Amino acid sequence: MYKATPKKAKIGVLAVVLAFIALMLPSPYVVETPGPTQNVLGKSGSSTVISISGVNTYTDSGSLLMTTVNAVGVPGYPVNNGQVLWSWFDKHSIVMPREAIFPQGETVDEYKSENTKQMSSSQDAATSQALKFLEAKGHDVSSAKVSIQVKDIGGPSAGLMYTLGTIDLLTEQNETGGKVIAGTGTMDDEGKVGAIGGIRLKMLGAKRDGATWFLAPAANCTDVSGHVPSGLRDVKVSTLSEAYDAIVAIGQNKAQSLPHC
Repeated sequence: MYKATPKKAKIGVLAVVLAFIALMLPSPYVVETPGPTQNVLGKSGSSTVISISGVNTYTDSGSLLMTTVNAVGVPGYPVNNGQVLWSWFDKHSIVMPREAIFPQGETVDEYKSENTKQMSSSQDAATSQALKFLEAKGHDVSSAKVSIQVKDIGGPSAGLMYTLGTIDLLTEQNETGGKVIAGTGTMDDEGKVGAIGGIRLKMLGAKRDGATWFLAPAANCTDVSGHVPSGLRDVKVSTLSEAYDAIVAIGQNKAQSLPHC
């Protein structure tokens, strides 16, 4: 029968303590997980996400969900080695080197300021493109004043859903037909839908929160193909016009032939 000597026992205890300390140390990695979704046709806390004045607005019985990613290991949100180790084995987490997400040496204030700036730019583009789209279809929205606000979310990736939400609220048509449609993608000043990061995690968040359809930027198709959760159908979109036609088709139960990744 083996019996540990006092010296070996002390070494064993020391090894355990050192391992515990190592797990608690800050990690040079970022861990991403599915974040919350937000219906852009509804409220964020007590505030309406998209507020419009100066013209008539209309309700929609369905939901248009913007999707997000939670990240720890970014400035202001530290992560330790233990959390990273656990996340390596979690299929709903993605672990990446910190420098792949943000510049080395970036401060908390700089990180938050950049995210806020990107979000503000995204909202401006969404408003501009929504009104331009409606004007082209003969709607008088010259008096419309649009304000978009969502708490604790930054970055540019909600541009597409903000744009679609603004259009939906300014048209009598019940575009979603009561469906829960999620999506992601940037919106530029030409109405093009741009690629974003973390789309696999965003699809998981969309499925978790009841979406059955997901609008995905065509530029992200290599990340989408083969990774769409069961029960969620992706729709490939490159432009605002394609995305709008897609939600109308979904709302009218005519979406079977919509392109996917």
